[in-house]
Amino acid sequence: MKKLLFAIILTLSSVQIMTAAEPFVSFAPTGFRLNEGGRFSVYVDNNDLKGVEAAATNLCNDLKKVCGADITLSRDAQARIIAGTIGHSAAIDRMVKRGVIKAGDLRGKTEKFIITSSNNQLIIAGSDRRGTIYGIYELARQAGVSPWTYWADAPVAHHDALYINKGTFTDGEPAVRYRGIFLNDEAPCLTGWVKNTFGTDYGDHRFYARVCELVLRLRGNLLWPAMWAWSFYEDDPQNMAVADSLGVIMGTSHHEPMARNHQEWARRRTEYGAWNYKTNQAVIDRFFTKGIERMRGHETMVTIGMRGDGDEAMSDATDVNLMERIVKNQRNIIKNVTKRPAAETPQVWALYKEVLDYYDQGMRVPDDVTLLLCDDNWGNVRRVPTPAEKNRKGGWGLYYHVDYVGAPRNTKWLNVTPIQNMWEQLTLANQSGIDRLWILNVGDLKPMEYPIQLFLDMAWNPTAYTAANITGHTRDFCTSLFGAEEGVEAARLLDICCKMNGRSTAEMLDRTVYNAENGEWQHVADRYMRLEAEALRQYNRLAPEQRDCYEEIILFPVQAMSNLHQMYAAQAMNHLLYKRNDPRANEYADEVRRCFRRDSLLCARYNHVIAGGKWNGMMTQKHIGYTGWNDDFPCDVLPEVKTVADTTAGGFTYHAANGYVAMEADGWNTLKNAQNARWTYIKGIGRTRGGVSLQPYNTGVDGANLTYRFIDGGFSGDSVRVHIVVKSTLDYLNKGGLTYRVNLDGGTPVKVNFNKNLNEKPENIYDIYYPTVARRVVESVVSLPMSALKDGEHTLTLTPDDPAIVFEKVVVDMGGYQRSYLFMPESVRTRN
Repeated sequence: MKKLLFAIILTLSSVQIMTAAEPFVSFAPTGFRLNEGGRFSVYVDNNDLKGVEAAATNLCNDLKKVCGADITLSRDAQARIIAGTIGHSAAIDRMVKRGVIKAGDLRGKTEKFIITSSNNQLIIAGSDRRGTIYGIYELARQAGVSPWTYWADAPVAHHDALYINKGTFTDGEPAVRYRGIFLNDEAPCLTGWVKNTFGTDYGDHRFYARVCELVLRLRGNLLWPAMWAWSFYEDDPQNMAVADSLGVIMGTSHHEPMARNHQEWARRRTEYGAWNYKTNQAVIDRFFTKGIERMRGHETMVTIGMRGDGDEAMSDATDVNLMERIVKNQRNIIKNVTKRPAAETPQVWALYKEVLDYYDQGMRVPDDVTLLLCDDNWGNVRRVPTPAEKNRKGGWGLYYHVDYVGAPRNTKWLNVTPIQNMWEQLTLANQSGIDRLWILNVGDLKPMEYPIQLFLDMAWNPTAYTAANITGHTRDFCTSLFGAEEGVEAARLLDICCKMNGRSTAEMLDRTVYNAENGEWQHVADRYMRLEAEALRQYNRLAPEQRDCYEEIILFPVQAMSNLHQMYAAQAMNHLLYKRNDPRANEYADEVRRCFRRDSLLCARYNHVIAGGKWNGMMTQKHIGYTGWNDDFPCDVLPEVKTVADTTAGGFTYHAANGYVAMEADGWNTLKNAQNARWTYIKGIGRTRGGVSLQPYNTGVDGANLTYRFIDGGFSGDSVRVHIVVKSTLDYLNKGGLTYRVNLDGGTPVKVNFNKNLNEKPENIYDIYYPTVARRVVESVVSLPMSALKDGEHTLTLTPDDPAIVFEKVVVDMGGYQRSYLFMPESVRTRN
């Protein structure tokens, strides 16, 4: 009962953050039962606007997934659900006349819906076609069908009964007029996935139908199509018609003017000539004219202005006169082709990179044009309008990035945008009056699911999110995907992952980012590994139908970045130890190779295993091996590792710090073997790295010793405490204890009998014997004189008197050592 109550509380609270609409769908008896009888229909008027019927068809399929009912589209106004646009749906207009819907709540409004019920009918009425569409998808969402059902395999929970609460519900109007996403930098991932999924070398209408549906389910209304090697308009003539029929406004990117794709010019450079308005104006004007002719009759936001060929600056100089002439001519083309004033066609001038210089040098465009400001490609808004500039008729827009190709490095592989960073900058934009257009560069779309959700939710109602509740949005997103019980933990992991990934993108990550010498690299890598363990633990708890979605949204990004940090941490240690001629460098080299291979296996799993291989090709972006800003290398490159040839020669010198020096047993400076026994390193034994002992054990040890050299770091005392750590070997010779001797700088040796009390005599068994053998080591402490030598270099010698003594670690305490179960981290050691 407590779990159920907790789930209900979380579900109700989630609605308040992610959307303004109050919950009107219930799975417990309230209001009327929508799926009464197991069969019902959804009414859409034949004369309604484009896109409404498509959304209603999707709703039939969505609700069938939820409750299993037989749901069909109908022209009968007695249908259980009435969906339509005021002024375009006879049934909705009758509802207005009957007073079920107030006309004033919809007429003159932008993209607003009203949801109410009357006589056991659910009524979804929109102020315009997208208002109706958003209302339809709001019903689907509240019934449990996530906008990410296709694009992130979000599961749909089954409910036997769907009830509709009494009342009138709405999300109001959007704060930002145009809200959308930009598919960009789409090779090789998106292009490869499309080829594998749809069999085409370009995005055709089937692909774009899926993208448009997502945009609408997220209450966006604008799409900039992919433009690297694809041409939305030319590759598939159905693309434009399908997007418009679904209800999405099409635009083109910041450097593709007049509803033309860059590829339409690039493919005909030989025929068209130079992309240079000074020298080739007539050809370019004809090119522009065809673009406007083609978009007639479809909702389009036209980009004006001009950049250089291939998303570059037109020239080193800022030629304001030329740009003003270009815009003037473009506006004339729009007017002449549409037979209406140019101001009646929505237009945007993108002040991207060097184009902002034109504006700063005094260039202005007509007041109806939206001025699109941009971030710095890394999520920081470059400019906001001054108070005097805010009130232009065309308003101001923002072009924002969560994917970018450019200096200092590409960022394409994974989402590396911290949640709080995006919220803070979008809040800045909103409070500065940027509210006409928000467009988000999402790269391949996947794996940017969460930032897309956050961006479009904030575009709808940015003031709903504050510093205090922004992670509530993350919680609600995850709760909608994984349920109330698991959503909170999933959100915590997603928040931490976004924050940690934002410290350094995968492409910029290398062995120098964090400090290996002071332990920073290990600290960060360990935190990632803990995050990965926590994500795996949750993954294993989830229902099977939730796991694909969880792996895409949370587990894979955590695992991928965790593994990358393990790899570069190992490379940093490899290089550090190699400089010291330390053979442990070789172990870290092996770790780099293991992580590099695991990276490929993780990506292969994403491509071929998750969701049954549905996303084949989506995780093929290069991310290891950058030397410049771009990924123009053929494949991921194993980071450079170095190996130490002689791994057994000793010769180490330790360097004290913080008043102590901790020396691992394998870090000897010199050794002497016995006549018939040799010092043998046993890797992994003990609490830390390993131990050394003379073997075989059934022979003498005379003449054998180990020396350890250390530099005292400015010691000024007259004695030190030396901690010698050995394995908890028993007095197996029954001679009253095994012994070894320790001396410092050639001084008088001190004999240590380390196991004389490790026996089951009554006085030893519980206080000494059991506690010691259970902890597997014996730590003996002796006080030895140590002079302050000029060079600070000292030699400590261990001499065994008996066989089978396994030395594990030595700590020389010069006043700074603090008790540690692992005897502190090993001190820095160098090799002769």
